[in-house]
Amino acid sequence: MPSFRPSRLFTTALLTTAALGLAVSFTAADTARAADQVIVGLVTKTEVNPYFVKLRQAAEAEAKKKGLKLIARFGKFDGDNEGQVAAIEDLISAGAKGILVTPNNSTGMLGIIKKARDSGILVIALDTATDPADAVDATYATDNFEAGVKQGSYAKAALGDKKPVLAMLDGTPGGTVDTFRHNGYLQGFGIKEGDPVIAGSAITNGAQDKGQTGMENLLSKNGDINVVYTINEPAAAGGYAALKSFGKAKEVMLTSIDGSCQGVKDVKSGKVAATVMQFPYKMAVAGVDAVAEYAKSGKKPTGFINTGSELISDKPMKGLESKDTAWGLKNCWGGE
Repeated sequence: MPSFRPSRLFTTALLTTAALGLAVSFTAADTARAADQVIVGLVTKTEVNPYFVKLRQAAEAEAKKKGLKLIARFGKFDGDNEGQVAAIEDLISAGAKGILVTPNNSTGMLGIIKKARDSGILVIALDTATDPADAVDATYATDNFEAGVKQGSYAKAALGDKKPVLAMLDGTPGGTVDTFRHNGYLQGFGIKEGDPVIAGSAITNGAQDKGQTGMENLLSKNGDINVVYTINEPAAAGGYAALKSFGKAKEVMLTSIDGSCQGVKDVKSGKVAATVMQFPYKMAVAGVDAVAEYAKSGKKPTGFINTGSELISDKPMKGLESKDTAWGLKNCWGGE
């Protein structure tokens, strides 16, 4: 009998079938591994604010280190409560084990946070506390009232004997960060809400363009402004641009809170008299680690964990503890 010799076409078909079978098995294995991987969600206020970019980068690096899968979502703008609610809804559906969130509105997310926790998901607030604070399992954040006090105390001391004419570039109404920093600044400055030294305020949503517009409007109404509170460094950058356009950059003292590398450089160059550095890198790492531990042992963190703050200035004031910009540039935002 003649031996069987498969045709080239038949051989090709066998090889193709084998290859497809191998691909299917790999895909199934990959899917199985993905299903076993713990998902941690991160929901920030916005995508482009440098502070939240750093928070996301730190979370991504730590999740990779811990073998977790990070899914990052964000609001379309500072104040986008609905966008954040939808993001958490998606993360619940995705099977997240833990969710880290910087709420745009401290009371606007209580319902969706409760739904997540009722589903067995660990929920941790980063940077911004909820109201009430125990709506989440734990909060890793700057003590924003204390940071505001540091900013206000510095501004008051640096102003010396000059009569203050204060402008306030606030953030977004409804957020605990904005309220705590604003009120802390007033206490540090030694005044109360409604004090006549306050020439006016503007809502900036923590954005540079709105900071500039707000400062321009305030200067147009009162050219005697000599000291400016800012909710964060993007708002401060906008405020400085406005002061410069009005020819008042050297006459008006501007302070801020954040502690980015660029913010520290602005202090070094004299654009900003002082900033209060916070540590988002530490917040993100601690949050991811907490989710990893929860997935492993079921142990949950509780309460408020203060990740600290440092006053940064090259012109220290007597009685106020501070670090210079050389230290600030080595430690900006708590990690690289």
